[in-house]
Amino acid sequence: MTEKDKRIRMPAEWEPHRATWLAWPHDEEFWGDAFAAAKTELVSLCLALAEGDALEMLVRDEGTRAEASAALAGIDVQFHRMDYDDIWMRDIGPVFVRADDTLEAVRFRFNGWGGKWEHERDAAVAPQVARAAGAPLVEVPLFLEGGALEFDGEGTCLTTRSCALNLNRNHGASEADIEGWLTKAFGVKEVIWLDRGFDSDHTDGHIDNLARFVGSGRVLCMTPAGRDDPNTEVLGEIRAVLEHARDALSRSLDVVTLPSPGEVVDAQGILLSASYMNYCVTNTTVVVPTFGLPNDAVAVATIASCFPSRRVIGLSAESILAGGGSFHCITQQEPRTATRGDGR
Repeated sequence: MTEKDKRIRMPAEWEPHRATWLAWPHDEEFWGDAFAAAKTELVSLCLALAEGDALEMLVRDEGTRAEASAALAGIDVQFHRMDYDDIWMRDIGPVFVRADDTLEAVRFRFNGWGGKWEHERDAAVAPQVARAAGAPLVEVPLFLEGGALEFDGEGTCLTTRSCALNLNRNHGASEADIEGWLTKAFGVKEVIWLDRGFDSDHTDGHIDNLARFVGSGRVLCMTPAGRDDPNTEVLGEIRAVLEHARDALSRSLDVVTLPSPGEVVDAQGILLSASYMNYCVTNTTVVVPTFGLPNDAVAVATIASCFPSRRVIGLSAESILAGGGSFHCITQQEPRTATRGDGR
C-alpha cells in the first residue's frame, strides 16, 4: 500500500487542520420538507467552522455553486465541482492520514451503507477529493465508512462489530482482518471494539454517534436520558466496554459521560439516531449538535470541559438529522502537513 519506511499515523481530530471538507445539499426530493432548513443549518455550521479552518465545499453544478456562494457570502470557501449523491462527507470522502509529514487519502469501498441505498456517484467521490487535495490515494479493500472509525492520535481506534463486521459490508471478515487493514492504513496499534450501535441508526452503528476520544487517554460517551431512553441498554454496554478497555499505550481510559438526547422522532413518529457525540472539531472551535431538548445545555457544557482551549458552541441540527446524520457526518477534516500548510 505504501512504502515500508513511511510512518503512517492517523492524527486525532483535535490536532491541527488545514481544512474541513463539506458538500452542498442539492437533492430536494431526498430532503423533502427539511431541505431549506437543512441548508440553513449547514450555513450556520460553516460560519462557526470558518473561524478555525479553511473550508472546501463540493458543489454539483454551476447552479448549486451559485446558490452556495450566495448563502456563504463573506466566508472564505473553496468550491469544487463534483458529481455526488448526498452530503455525508465523513463517509463518501477519503479519510486523510499523515505519512511522515505528507498527506495521504485513504479510500474504503462504499456500497451505500451496506446496500441500503444506491449511491454510485458517492462511491466515486473519494478519488476526486484526493486529487483536489493533492494527496495520493490509498485503496483499502474493505466496505467501510469514515464515520465507523474514531482515533486518538496515539494508535488507538474505536469501532463497532455491528458495522465493520456486518455481513452487508465485509462478509466473512474477522476482527483480525479488519485490524490488519487499520494498522496498514492508519498506523493503528490497538482496536477497541464496541458491539453495536443504536437500532435507529441506518449506518449499522457508526462510532461517531456512540463514543469519541477527547484527549490523551480520555473518551466521551453518553448515559441514558431517563428510564424511557430507547438506547438505554446499548449505552450501558458502551460505557462498560470503555471502562474496562485499554488503549494503545496500555492505559485504562478516563471515561467522561453526558446524558443522551433521549427519544427524538421525525414528523412521522419514526425514531431518529440523535446523538451529542456527532460534534465536529476545528482548530479553534467545537460545534455540538442540539435538538431543542433539555439535555442540550448539559451536553455543550460537558464537551466544553473536555476542550478548554477551544470555543464550544451548540447549533441546531434538527433538520440535518432528518436526513440521517449530523455535523460530524457531513464534515471531514484534512490534517495540516508541511506540504499543505494551513489552507489560508
